[in-house]
Amino acid sequence: MSAIAPSAEPAGNGATTMSPTATEARTGEALLELSGITKQYGPNTVLDDVSFTIHQGEVVGLLGDNGAGKSTLVKTMSGVVLADEGEYLWRGEKLGTINRQETEKRGVETIFQDSALVPSMTITRNIFMGREITNPIGLMKIKKMNEIAAQILDSVVTIEGIKSPNQLVGSLSGGQQQAVAIARAVHFKRSLLILDEPTSALAVRATEALLNYLLQLKKEGVSSVLVTHNLHHAFQVCDRHIVMNHGRKILDVRREDTSVEELTAAVVEGPEGLRRHREGKPLA
Repeated sequence: MSAIAPSAEPAGNGATTMSPTATEARTGEALLELSGITKQYGPNTVLDDVSFTIHQGEVVGLLGDNGAGKSTLVKTMSGVVLADEGEYLWRGEKLGTINRQETEKRGVETIFQDSALVPSMTITRNIFMGREITNPIGLMKIKKMNEIAAQILDSVVTIEGIKSPNQLVGSLSGGQQQAVAIARAVHFKRSLLILDEPTSALAVRATEALLNYLLQLKKEGVSSVLVTHNLHHAFQVCDRHIVMNHGRKILDVRREDTSVEELTAAVVEGPEGLRRHREGKPLA
């Protein structure tokens, strides 16, 4: 099923001017291309012939209601889940084997809904787990890693209550743990940062800091995929929006060609909601 064509009506909801221009986003080369991605769990098809492209230096919003297939798609992009059908291309090169090692090698970092932190380890050890900084004889440079961890937490996600990178993750609140997961991903990202509901446990100040950081990454040529239920956050920073519905992509539209109202209709009621919105009818 192909995605519904974008509406011709301009966005007219007083959108912020923070986002870069559409022309800038279009200049990036194709970074990640997914073509015909299908995934089944038993009799359930969770991804159904999904295709789209992420360009270099582009911020893409991945939207949809619960059960739309967003998290499975995130895991597929990250190399954690292997699709049953479809192609995965990186900078135009078709990759035969897709796993976490391959995507990590290409600079893909992901913040999953499940932050996958170890409560009994410190913030620093969680950030650098498996990628520790060591000296020539293999001993960890704890002081150096602590300095980097503190700098990331202060500059990217301004979260209160974290007094030291030596704190155990198990002693942190949900929002603080989310900040640690974000810090880990943003430190190691090089090409693509994927964020699955990153602001769900963050306070307003930390949320704004993270959204602004995505715009900074764009200026540096790093792409981002933002999965969120907050359509206003997505519209604030994303160049393009992809809406999923029951495992299918139903909308792939640039920011200047849509509105929060249209995105809401697509997320809440799927293809029928889009049709009603474009006919000027209220949601059912």
